[in-house]
Amino acid sequence: MAATDPAVAARPRPSAVAVDGDDAPAAVPTWLERNGLHVALAVAWVATLGSLYFSEVRGYVPCPLCWYQRILMYPLAIILPLGLWWRDRALPRYAIALAAAGWCISSYHLLIERGVIAESSACKIGVSCAVRYINWFGFVTIPLLAWTAFVLIVLGSSAVHRSGSLDDVPADRPWRSVLGIVGTVGAVFAVLWRLRL
Repeated sequence: MAATDPAVAARPRPSAVAVDGDDAPAAVPTWLERNGLHVALAVAWVATLGSLYFSEVRGYVPCPLCWYQRILMYPLAIILPLGLWWRDRALPRYAIALAAAGWCISSYHLLIERGVIAESSACKIGVSCAVRYINWFGFVTIPLLAWTAFVLIVLGSSAVHRSGSLDDVPADRPWRSVLGIVGTVGAVFAVLWRLRL
């Protein structure tokens, strides 16, 4: 058996290349590592404007747990675009911290809404935390939407945090991407707001 050169053995091995040109599994993590914070930004803006749409246009009064989730989501809608704009290396950590806390609250809210656990005393003030204003497809409710949003923000921010790819973003790209995402999401909700759909 031939001896292995220690310098060659110590080198990191390239990722495995898929056979028959099927390289999609390898491309997804790379894309998420580069664009995870942009995904988180879009999700935070959709969740923020969506919650305002539900309460201000549809007239759904938020329960106490909905308010706690809003307290954690709304800052993300401001921190993410500013952090991307300024290329703040600590941005993924801030986003993960806020979104993870929001995920815990939305998980608790989801368990109450599904009847797995009883409502706490905080939920007995004002609107019940078990109320279902929407029930799309028989299972999609507002707490599930919030839970999904927090999960997506954690996943996108974690991918960028692990890879450190925020440094690879060209200096002119954050301006265009941030304005594009915020403008697009804002325009969609402005139309919904105007039409009162």
